Amino acid sequence: MTPTPAYPLATTTWDDGEYAALQRVIESGRFTMGPLVKQFEAEFAAHFGAKFGVMVNSGSSANLIAIAAAVLDPRIDLQRGDEVLVPAVSWPTTYYPLSQYGLRPKFVDIDLDTLNIDLDLLEASIGPRTKGIFAVNLLGNPNDFTRLRSIADTHGLVLLEDNCESLGAVSDGINAGTAGLAGTFSSFFSHHISTMEGGVIVTDDEQLYQEMISLRSHGWTRDLPVENHVHDKTGNAWDDLFRFVLPGYNVRPLEMSGALGLEQLKKVPALVEGRRENAAYFAERFAGIEEVRTQRETGQSSWFGFSMVLEGGLAGRRAEVVRAFEQAGIESRPIVAGNFARNPVVAHLDAVIPDALPAADKVDVDGLFVGNHHYPVREGIDLVAETIERVAVS
Repeated sequence: MTPTPAYPLATTTWDDGEYAALQRVIESGRFTMGPLVKQFEAEFAAHFGAKFGVMVNSGSSANLIAIAAAVLDPRIDLQRGDEVLVPAVSWPTTYYPLSQYGLRPKFVDIDLDTLNIDLDLLEASIGPRTKGIFAVNLLGNPNDFTRLRSIADTHGLVLLEDNCESLGAVSDGINAGTAGLAGTFSSFFSHHISTMEGGVIVTDDEQLYQEMISLRSHGWTRDLPVENHVHDKTGNAWDDLFRFVLPGYNVRPLEMSGALGLEQLKKVPALVEGRRENAAYFAERFAGIEEVRTQRETGQSSWFGFSMVLEGGLAGRRAEVVRAFEQAGIESRPIVAGNFARNPVVAHLDAVIPDALPAADKVDVDGLFVGNHHYPVREGIDLVAETIERVAVS
């Protein structure tokens, strides 16, 4: 049996409420997507100040459906060969849907302090084929949404957000995930809330919402109102069950996921507040450790985890730090996927990659992160700091 780590990467946020919700679904006999999913979508969107929410089976699927809807929407100018600006550090499914729809991800280096896309470089990277920005709020840290919106508006770019790691973050009074046309969230086990597997897209645009509802389920009209922005129904209920109008998918969530989401949503304020309290102690504890660059908060981060970029005497020694963490029972991971442009899969993507991505390369070589939790973890943070300090002097 694998021993329980002293400081795990992620822990459950469930209590009796979630298990009771699961039991109610079991007793109902309705396991496929149903009224609880619909209720969760509405409450989730309202919680974060959006008009519409669409639940899917993962955050990755949320990115796919958001990109698909933006490309297929006749009002939005996104065509094959168009460039979409993306940060060089993110998860694979930030990039894959763009490539799958014939768009060209154009990599932009990150700010080594915030770990989000460098907004100066972002603006400098806009060219004649640039049509959109797919911004990522990394490890809980929101972007500067006021400036990001200004850049998008000035240059006529579609702004989308991958907010899968940053539920509950806020910048300039704007909830992360609501700064652009659409924003995506994840409710995987290790994220702020967990519905086992799951994801949500939010938007204020009713037509985009209806397109996503159709795309989620085979591209059919079944789940749309009689009069809608996608394809009005015939009025023949039997025919309208099987009328396909968009090249969709089957990425529907289970009814259990909706039930779990309703319970988890109640806890969001406390879950985020607990993470922020831990972050305050993390910043205090690491303030004197010169060999570690920690993430600089933009606005109010929801602190998915605690990143560390090794510098000075620890630069180039990440493997030693990881071994020391393992020996101390501390789970750690790379900062998301490091510099994604260094991954072999990029050979399969039609991407625009600059000659140099120094900040992303630094993260790729010397970056790692440890977990954060919704309950107090001062002893765990102390253990991480003490382990770092021990390696630094060895």
